[in-house]
Amino acid sequence: MEFLKLLSLRGPNIWTYRPALEAWVDIGALEDSPSNTIPGFYERLLAWLPSLIEHHCGVGERGGFMQRVREGTWAGHILEHVTLELQNLAGMQSGFGKARSTSVRGVYKVVVRSRDEEVSRACLNAARDLIMAAIEDRPFDVTGTIARLRDLADSLCIGPSTACIVDAATERGIPSIRLTDGNLMQLGYGVRQRRIWTAETDQTSAIAEGIASDKDLTKNLLQSCGVPVPEGRVVDSPEDAWEAAEDIGVPVVVKPSDGNHGRGVSAELMTREEVEAAYGVALNEGSEVMVERFVRGNEHRLLVVAGRLVAAVRGESASVVGDGRSSIAELIDAQLNTDPRRGATEDFPLDVIILDKEPAIALEILRQGFTPDSIPPLGKSVMVQRNGNVAFDVTDLVHPDVAATVSLAARIVGLDVAGIDLVAEDISRPLEEQRGAIVEVNAGPGLLMHLKPASGEPRPVGMAILESLFPPGESGRIPVVGITGSSGTNLVARIVARLLHLSGKRVGLACSDGLFHDQRLVETGNRANWTAARKLLLNRIGEAAVIENGSDVILGEGLAYDRCQVGVVTGIDPALHFGKFYIETPEQVFNVLRTQVDVVLPEGVAVLNGNDSLVVDMAPLCDGEVMFFSTEPEAPAIVEHLSQGKRAVIRRDNFLVLATGDQEIRLFELAGNAQIENVLAAAGVAWALDLSPDLIRAGIESFEA
Repeated sequence: MEFLKLLSLRGPNIWTYRPALEAWVDIGALEDSPSNTIPGFYERLLAWLPSLIEHHCGVGERGGFMQRVREGTWAGHILEHVTLELQNLAGMQSGFGKARSTSVRGVYKVVVRSRDEEVSRACLNAARDLIMAAIEDRPFDVTGTIARLRDLADSLCIGPSTACIVDAATERGIPSIRLTDGNLMQLGYGVRQRRIWTAETDQTSAIAEGIASDKDLTKNLLQSCGVPVPEGRVVDSPEDAWEAAEDIGVPVVVKPSDGNHGRGVSAELMTREEVEAAYGVALNEGSEVMVERFVRGNEHRLLVVAGRLVAAVRGESASVVGDGRSSIAELIDAQLNTDPRRGATEDFPLDVIILDKEPAIALEILRQGFTPDSIPPLGKSVMVQRNGNVAFDVTDLVHPDVAATVSLAARIVGLDVAGIDLVAEDISRPLEEQRGAIVEVNAGPGLLMHLKPASGEPRPVGMAILESLFPPGESGRIPVVGITGSSGTNLVARIVARLLHLSGKRVGLACSDGLFHDQRLVETGNRANWTAARKLLLNRIGEAAVIENGSDVILGEGLAYDRCQVGVVTGIDPALHFGKFYIETPEQVFNVLRTQVDVVLPEGVAVLNGNDSLVVDMAPLCDGEVMFFSTEPEAPAIVEHLSQGKRAVIRRDNFLVLATGDQEIRLFELAGNAQIENVLAAAGVAWALDLSPDLIRAGIESFEA
């Protein structure tokens, strides 16, 4: 089984609206050996990947794909499903896949939805190796392969905090672009874009972030504004730490002043030995150490977005109970780490407890008179962790006074998204009644505890952050015009860009003449491609984008945008597209160029050549309005279209006419016959974008080809 070519389709394409990986696969002699002719193949495949039973395939029911394998299907089809399942098992959920034969015997196009190209490629290669091992009855390390793929996905895919905001954007119809290999994301296009980096946004002040990272400064600011905080100060030695503890009064808390996630925090310390030992633990996690009054109660994390409390979780201590035989370390593994809610990745609401990496836990155990190797008596409870388990939802219990206090704390620090840590015995009562206090304010807070709490209701925190960036009604979109067809696309793109410029917009143009920003040529040569088009969408001053897309771009790269305001198809000459990408019939060409119509927004417009029967057939595929352009106003498609009160741009009596039903606006007389259809198409785009007839007239008449 040989891969002839791999295509990364990074945007809408002939298969799906989403990015995909397309492999051209030569299955060689396997074309003569469907799965039902290979002894033991079905059993080996199902034993290695039992979750394949969930694949419905074309049968439409659970077990459908494996039924196809039992009855006989080809290696290309099996490669599709195994690749999809390996992606799922790696934690990169994928449901879409296709396998289609080509005109060359034994050569298939296998396509899978791809959230990350590198992970998808790794899964595709692993799927081929697994299938060949099953065919040849060789051993295959399924467990090791899945672990390797999961590690790869964990390192390359965006994290859960970022993902929940991106998912909220998708739900709202707001486009997203990943800007780095990490979690920096752009939401929206051009001048309407916003940026996020995990739970930080482009509204997150660097000053506020700096304040939040300095726990002592944060506490002083909060205290000066009347927010309850524990008394305490920064210390510079173990001796100074004990002196501070004596001044404050035990019990105290010792923690790093610039730590996070509860690391290095030791609580309820009573003796000099405990305080001085805790100083070293805290210093290993930060640049300086603080000693504070110990506040009784449970630790809570409250999430504030744009001044509003949106979620709250409570922490619970973790303990083990002696069985008279096992050490504390063994009890931690048996009683705590077996909890399915605990894991080493961000997907789990609770962390695995690893003693070697948690000196604060070892100190907590030592304070109770034990070591990790001690065997506590039968029934003896040993506290292992006072904090670090903040994952139990209590949002509906938060007292209004507490909500107002944490909102004030976020405003004092200056954070638009803040994780407020407070300690209170009862979150449903005001803090003053119970001597509760805010102990930390965090920038870029983790969101997983609110998305997957250990108990309680998940909270839509991603949507809350998104709505702080894009209030209801804002889509983050600029007008995007996509133009495809067999000819004339360059001229249409240039005229449209000129008209948008005259309307006062800063326009980006990616076409076969180059890449233009606001009429300035910034890259020469053919720039009708994905890379150039994406640059227009990234440009923070761009107010509109005009993008020329040839069939090779759609087939080999995908469109650079998810949806567009206006999509244009200038016409189809099937023969011009034959010979590449195994495209050999008019129907296949139709399916390629219709991609431009498929992505028109419901409130958008498809501008289609009414003289071309293949293009006319695309009209029912458009989610938005259809506007025809035609040099033949009496053509059946145009007459029918206008009779329904719809819009068309036509040549009548050698004038360019904007027609709506039986209403017509004559713009100007057309000179000659060359390029008339392209001029009509450009006028249609301008009309679809609500440019005035006078501007359209002046712009086209003054345009120099």
